[in-house]
Amino acid sequence: MISSPEAAKFVLVTRSHLFKPTFPASKERMLGPEAIFFHQGDYHTKLRKIVLRAFMPEAIKNIVSDVESIALQSLRSWDGHFINTFQEMKSYTFNVALLSIFGKDEILYREELKRCYYVLEQGYNSMPINLPGTLFNKSMKARKELAQILAKILCSRRQSKEEHTDLLGSLMKEKEALTDEQIADNIIGVIFAARDTTASVLTWTLKYLAENPSILQAVTEEQELIKKCCSKDKCDEEKFLTWADTKKMPVTTRVIQETLRVASILSFTFREAVEDVEYEGYLIPKGWKVLPLFRNIHHSPDNFPEPEKFDPSRFEVSPKPNTFMPFGSGTHACPGNELAKLEILVLLHHLTTKYRWSIIGSQNGIQYGPFALPKNGLPIRLYPKK
Repeated sequence: MISSPEAAKFVLVTRSHLFKPTFPASKERMLGPEAIFFHQGDYHTKLRKIVLRAFMPEAIKNIVSDVESIALQSLRSWDGHFINTFQEMKSYTFNVALLSIFGKDEILYREELKRCYYVLEQGYNSMPINLPGTLFNKSMKARKELAQILAKILCSRRQSKEEHTDLLGSLMKEKEALTDEQIADNIIGVIFAARDTTASVLTWTLKYLAENPSILQAVTEEQELIKKCCSKDKCDEEKFLTWADTKKMPVTTRVIQETLRVASILSFTFREAVEDVEYEGYLIPKGWKVLPLFRNIHHSPDNFPEPEKFDPSRFEVSPKPNTFMPFGSGTHACPGNELAKLEILVLLHHLTTKYRWSIIGSQNGIQYGPFALPKNGLPIRLYPKK
């Protein structure tokens, strides 16, 4: 286990070729062995370029209005109700993930994909016992059905011969020469990566804003200014992406950064030494697991004074190199981080300008599932501003 910025950089960046990504074999079976997470070298580099092509700002600016529609629809469905914040955020991020993968076609397959994926995810952290009736067995059956649905979508797209700029369109380009199995594994992998993590960040953000009224007020005032540049329900796409820049939207962006630091959704990552490696007098034998501990780095007082305090103003200056890695670092850093930031910003914009919320019950306590979450998924009541 490593918890210094220098060691993390050594493993994830400067000597990343000596440490391969590693996951439990059962998770590899569920997501699919051809998914981007399980590889390094040429195949990984190729996949990363494809994913980045679909998720860079120039590409996702075309779906800002669609993400807004999903956000507004979600907020209207929560209006006046007691909700489990994490579960509802999972639905929101799932729908955004499908939009980014399938474009406008996602509405045709949303319920079918949702039904299968929801069964699949229940077995992610179950004991890998493939006997009838077990969670693992049910999940593997759902995984098979999910692959069949994706095969149907691939067939339909090939017959239509239309050009698509979404992730599936990028994966299907003939020059990429990917098999249907490779495409399916990476589609399922992206859904897995895009859902719970972003939903967790949104859940913690609502908690921290509710606990810090002055910060919430600052965010709301900033978003109200942005709202003046928008029509009734839609923002100028170019401007909205520009506002994500720290200089243009300081308060909201820093709140998100501080949430990513304090909550540290990605607490650590697994690597495995592909050969004997020496680091500052320590021998890391071939085959040993290496865990860069992002949470320890983010909560070190050497890097962030009073690390347990929620203080977005600390990001008025850039953190020291390799001390803030919410999306990982190096060649395996999250390629979808721009999309994650966008969907968080869009939801927060409409949430803070149109609604208020109050936390129900105790605000203390943490649960793990497997990511750290406020207890009971942060039950809240949402109601419109008068």
